[in-house]
Amino acid sequence: MSANVILVAMFAGLAVFLLTGLPVAFVLGGLSILFTVLFWDPNALIIVVLQIFDTMRSESLLAIPLYIFMALLLQRSGVIEDLYRAMELWFGKLRGGLAVGTVLICVVMAAMTGVVGAAVTAMGILALPEMLRRGYDPKLATGTICASGTLGILIPPSILTIVYAVTAQVSIGTMLIAGIVPGILLATLYTGYILVTAWLNPEKAPAPEDLPDVSLRDKLAALPTLILPTAIIVMVLGSIFFGIATPTEAAAVGVAGAALAAATRRNLSLTLLLDASAETLKATAMILWITVGAKAYVAIFTSLGGADALLGAIESLEVSPYLVLAAMMLILVFLGTVLDEIGIILLTVPVFLPVVRTLGFDEVWFGVLFAMTIQMGYISPPFGYTLFYIKATLPPQLSMSTVYRGILPFFLLQLVGLLILVAVPKLATFLPAMMIN
Repeated sequence: MSANVILVAMFAGLAVFLLTGLPVAFVLGGLSILFTVLFWDPNALIIVVLQIFDTMRSESLLAIPLYIFMALLLQRSGVIEDLYRAMELWFGKLRGGLAVGTVLICVVMAAMTGVVGAAVTAMGILALPEMLRRGYDPKLATGTICASGTLGILIPPSILTIVYAVTAQVSIGTMLIAGIVPGILLATLYTGYILVTAWLNPEKAPAPEDLPDVSLRDKLAALPTLILPTAIIVMVLGSIFFGIATPTEAAAVGVAGAALAAATRRNLSLTLLLDASAETLKATAMILWITVGAKAYVAIFTSLGGADALLGAIESLEVSPYLVLAAMMLILVFLGTVLDEIGIILLTVPVFLPVVRTLGFDEVWFGVLFAMTIQMGYISPPFGYTLFYIKATLPPQLSMSTVYRGILPFFLLQLVGLLILVAVPKLATFLPAMMIN
């Protein structure tokens, strides 16, 4: 069977089985075994076993359970609630201030945890009811939470970035630092949109009339709640940037900081540690099963000639490299609506990276574009993951159609951010160039 037929057959088989709702890890692993037996040699199944051992021995992947554990400790210790109360004091009187504060808290949460579901769920519980109570447009409120919650995909420490770096075989620290400026760019675009909307349409973000004036002294008194989150961010990102620690070592430092934050609030207990450990085990096992399945699938795909056939087809196209890049981005947006980000990375990066190198694009810059595009998929109706995270927190009077309409302006803002990064690649590469190795 020709490589072109295998290419089509493997992608078609993947699409069909994913639509059945079967777990991604078992679809990938099962197809790997099926295609090896049918189109290659049953003895080649040793490749699947080797991929399992390769995943088990990867020291780089050790950072994943550590960052997940850190996120769970912070989520359950009450640190986020303290941040929200401080944000209300500082931004509550500003027109659109609650939405702006929500964006800022999501930036802080992204820099502390890198977990999208935690940010969206927390803000859905804390910020959404308060914004609705104060008369905010439900579309603006839900759109703000969904879009800002996805900043954890881009801003380090991002689990997605670590998996991308391991898969692409680029420096994890470089990839983590590369996401900082693009993440801040998106947060700035969101904030600007909220403030302009509140100014042009005051009814969408009315100025609060029932809030008492808060003195500067009270506002300053709320700032100590930022000390621990800031310290954790500085410890994790600072140690990576200045070459003091590897990303895995920085993750361990972050866990210690999260435990200290919980202890400071007197929430650190054996029950908390056991619950967070159990959730970490579940999340890590899911990621590693997907990793094993995807690595086996890609290994078989490459060995059967599928990757070479795809690369040859792209090289034969007489079009601008940026059109090829745009096509890859569109594929990622679509996949982001039906697959989790780990599966997308492990499936597409080994296929896309040879194309990226052939076209002469920077791998780190492409990695940031990759993350931003998956963010777009995460908020794309009707199946974006973030939309379902917030669904669990919606009050009865709001339907998913409200969320769909609310997310569209932010989807366009993410597209603007993506185009800015395409036009100015140094936004993603100048900070990594300053790192101390």
